[in-house]
Amino acid sequence: MSNISNEQKAFYQQVYDKTRKEIESISLKIEEELALVKERITKLTNQKQAIKKMYDGACACLGIESEFDENLEESEESSEEEEE
Repeated sequence: MSNISNEQKAFYQQVYDKTRKEIESISLKIEEELALVKERITKLTNQKQAIKKMYDGACACLGIESEFDENLEESEESSEEEEE
């Protein structure tokens, strides 16, 4: 370590300790927020799948083709890849 006075050393030790705690706190908050977002995405995906089944049923009864088949499959695949 370079030549610093005891006063400087104490100052930098305080800065080190404080900033380390802040970084750990922020990292924890990020993990908590990320978990909430993942949970919300899961709920929305499940809701979307349930509604899609109702939509598909309506399409079948009307004899029309679903316009969401390709888009839904692509979004589900990319969602599953992100979870891994």
